[in-house]
Amino acid sequence: MIDYTNIQSTSAEPEASSMIETFRAIGYSIETAIADIVDNSITAGAKNIWVDYDWKGGKTTLSILDDGTGMNNEQLIQAMRPGSKNPLDTRNEDDLGRFGLGLKTASFSQTRKFTVVSKAVDYKPVFWSWDLDYVNQEKAWKLIRFVPNEKAWIDKVDLSNAGTCVIWWDLDRLTQDVREEDEIAKSKFLGIMDSVKSHLSMVFHRYMNEGLKIYFRDRLITPWDPFMIGVDGLQTKPETRLEEGRIKIKGFILPHRSKLSPEQYSYGKGPKDSWTSHQGFYVYRNRRLLVAGDWLGLFKREVHYDLCRIQIDLPNNFDDDWQIDIKKSIARPPSRFREQILALAKEVRNQAVEVYRHKGKVLKRKLASDEYFPFWEERTRHGKRFYKINRKHPLLDDLLSKSGELKKDIEKVIQFIEETIPVPLITLQESENEKPHGQPFEGIDHNAIKETMQKLFNGFVFSGLSIEKAKARILNTEPYNFYPEYIEFLINE
Repeated sequence: MIDYTNIQSTSAEPEASSMIETFRAIGYSIETAIADIVDNSITAGAKNIWVDYDWKGGKTTLSILDDGTGMNNEQLIQAMRPGSKNPLDTRNEDDLGRFGLGLKTASFSQTRKFTVVSKAVDYKPVFWSWDLDYVNQEKAWKLIRFVPNEKAWIDKVDLSNAGTCVIWWDLDRLTQDVREEDEIAKSKFLGIMDSVKSHLSMVFHRYMNEGLKIYFRDRLITPWDPFMIGVDGLQTKPETRLEEGRIKIKGFILPHRSKLSPEQYSYGKGPKDSWTSHQGFYVYRNRRLLVAGDWLGLFKREVHYDLCRIQIDLPNNFDDDWQIDIKKSIARPPSRFREQILALAKEVRNQAVEVYRHKGKVLKRKLASDEYFPFWEERTRHGKRFYKINRKHPLLDDLLSKSGELKKDIEKVIQFIEETIPVPLITLQESENEKPHGQPFEGIDHNAIKETMQKLFNGFVFSGLSIEKAKARILNTEPYNFYPEYIEFLINE
């Protein structure tokens, strides 16, 4: 232990405005920022939370009101201090915070001015505001007691015995210099608000299922359950426990899309509107979702694993081990758990891919055919590998047969495509695993698949193939072999 008695020291306090501007650059999205404010409401015991906004162009306000325990003046000032809690302190097991920064960093990330109005039981409402323009002017960590429409906000909080309202009233990251009558800006803002609503429905779905009510513009948000519990055909794996039972892991294999109604299939796409984007691990801390649909660096994202979702439950005293960040949007498994998690995930993934492919396997057994039509073929020229488009592919064969005088021009274009495939770049990306490789037509409208599949089917039947044989040929034609579920919807027109 160093004896500091005779060692010279000097003050090195951070410059207030510079430090707060640093807070603003942490990297919150508006979705994660509002979720962080909601965390505080839940920790305060709120049963109801109201998220609202008032579109006024550059003067738009956004608020998060709750009916939690609220704060008196001294407690509110402490809560407004950056770093109001030490992340190393032992916390209540239901506390969703960690750094004592969430309210401030989340708010600063979206606005230059925000206010907290709060009321504790048997106290009058109190409020304080952070105004970055005032902080910059005074060069000091000073709150101000000012908010536009003060009485309206105080009255809103005063309606309950206790509660807190966070008001963002200089949304420079969203509405700076925007006119109220600018319909394009308003439409963009409303789209962002829809994303906020979807994000909240996902992040707090377990709390909502336990009775928490979150309202958006006075309309109750319905929870989105990534595991679709209760849907027929859902398969679950036995729960695995680590660290003396404090960490829980459970695998879910969702039903094949042929088993889902159109409404259920759409529901499964979730806030990201994509089954592929929602595959993977779901990491929860005290039932609050931190990471949604991510393989945590253990696997690539591939369409064959769309039905695989794995729940990991952590208590709030494993933040360091799992490297939980300030935004509560990143988690990384510690090395001592890696092999166990990897083994469990492989088992769930294998079962999920069997379910995903099962429909196609059944159809292929029923409609067996020996002929396969790949779209690309590997060829060798002068001892080097090249890739050529298969001219016998039914889709291309049909096009070329109808192209007439354009056939030579089409052939030239195809040759240019073949000769300029960026194989070295593709190989590099695959080896470095920087980005997952997408499957054919992944994440885009499948109408092209359905329409050309139907067109080929009509052509095969017209040429004399039986309906069963025509379906078999399509199933053995790339890329339709990736989408066997559409086969059953083909009709003989």
